[in-house]
Amino acid sequence: MALSSEQVRHVAALARLALTDDEVEALREELSQILAYAEQVGEVATDDVPPTSHPFPLANVLRADDPRPSLPVTDALAGAPRAERDRFHVPRIVVEQP
Repeated sequence: MALSSEQVRHVAALARLALTDDEVEALREELSQILAYAEQVGEVATDDVPPTSHPFPLANVLRADDPRPSLPVTDALAGAPRAERDRFHVPRIVVEQP
């Protein structure tokens, strides 16, 4: 499938890209080749191949979410540059307006 220069400019506008005439021409040829390869892939006989989302069967690799004791507050705050009332003390970044 051969793309026209106008189609390349349209796609570039959708992507908010400013292209020179030379870039449009180079991309027109490259994108046309990519679309031709995509058409070839579509011609492959896949009627007997079931649809898959991944080539290998995947299993949940995460550990079970079992409750367990948490880190003591003193240990959690040990590396903090500043703590106040068992909490991290950080600079205010949001200023309330009246």
